[in-house]
Amino acid sequence: MEERLYDLIFICRPATPEEEIDKVIAILENTVAERGGKVDKKEKWGARKMAYRVMRHREGYYVLMVIRTAQSDTVHELERRLKVNDAVIKYMTVRLDEDMKRQKRLQQRRERKAARRPRGQRPGHAHPAPEQPAAAVQQQ
Repeated sequence: MEERLYDLIFICRPATPEEEIDKVIAILENTVAERGGKVDKKEKWGARKMAYRVMRHREGYYVLMVIRTAQSDTVHELERRLKVNDAVIKYMTVRLDEDMKRQKRLQQRRERKAARRPRGQRPGHAHPAPEQPAAAVQQQ
């Protein structure tokens, strides 16, 4: 089975103690490890203002995790655990590997297209100045 890469972003209540946030992160890491996955990155972004109110809160404590897993039910289990956690007020998961594959295909397509162009028409190459006949140069 192919590994998939996900961004998991969740927001905790602004008054949540640091220990509680660490506990949520540890629960998520254990869940991923139990299912044979790996947490590539975790970042605590801290308390920030939100664009709109969520459960009457204007601020929240943001956390980002990048998760690599081959089992499709891992993300569902993570979302279930976030949903029942009292500290978490909002979360979102985004699958990254599909976007990365799409970007790679676009880059390959651009490279093939650039290779088919005549040499003077490639981006970044200067067009050579047209040569003037010797008689035209002498008249100037």
